[in-house]
Amino acid sequence: MIWLTYRQHRGQVLVMSGLLAALGVMFLVSWLEASAFVASHAGMGGGDLDAALSERYQTVYTLFGWLPIVAPALIGVFWGAPLLGRELERGTHQLVWTQGVTPRRWLAVKLSVLGGLVALGGLAMSAMVSAWRPLFRTDTFGNIGIFNMLGVEPVAWWVFALMLGTAAGAVLRRTLPAMAVVVGVLAVMTFALFSASDHYATPTRVVTAEASFEQDARLVSRAWVDPAGVEIAAPPAGVCPRPLVWGERAQLAHERCLVGKGYRYVFYVHGPEMFWRFQLTDAAILLAGAGLLGWLTVRRVP
Repeated sequence: MIWLTYRQHRGQVLVMSGLLAALGVMFLVSWLEASAFVASHAGMGGGDLDAALSERYQTVYTLFGWLPIVAPALIGVFWGAPLLGRELERGTHQLVWTQGVTPRRWLAVKLSVLGGLVALGGLAMSAMVSAWRPLFRTDTFGNIGIFNMLGVEPVAWWVFALMLGTAAGAVLRRTLPAMAVVVGVLAVMTFALFSASDHYATPTRVVTAEASFEQDARLVSRAWVDPAGVEIAAPPAGVCPRPLVWGERAQLAHERCLVGKGYRYVFYVHGPEMFWRFQLTDAAILLAGAGLLGWLTVRRVP
């Protein structure tokens, strides 16, 4: 049964391996080139160097912006959705499930083998990004795109996507509708988990005269503290004159006036020390969801 599973899905395995290999080559080439660039610009300040790298490797950063959603979606669409959806749609399950292997054993072996391969693919993605990232000094916690490609996040997302596609195919009994469900649910889950992460821990309260907080951190909310030390949602109108034309520069000048009169910013943030707590919490939620989807799939199989 394991050999049959490999023979039936070797095309998908080869495509995933090829895409991971292509990403690995891109990371390696950009890392080697960036290393030479950094060495030749050793006199530049950290901020200027980061800006230069960002401009030079904008294409890589753009790809990073899409990978956290696209990679799991590909797994759900091309691995999960056809697994049962195609069999049920074409009626081939009536033959497959009468060959001496019970439907649930057939499903268990398929999900175990494919789930293991998907988990290995997620680990490979995490390892490549972990090796590539330090040179570019990109945020690991505050940047949700990078965060979702480090640690155990890729494994959890990819396994969840596989189970989501399989469950959608089992329920809808059609491949294309199941694919559409995968894309929609993954998009919603990405933003839902990001919003829910505000509640994984009690945020740290930071009072400062600066208009920004620590870069590699997640902002939960912001407020003000008046000169008497009382926290308020916003300074009273009239403390500083409001400009006639409101824009970014005008807002900054207005806030500087407020700071000059004793008001301070209040930021509630999650700092980078919460990296693994957030990683493991996200993974637990996603894997629990994958387990529920697996249960639903088994219930749909006779």
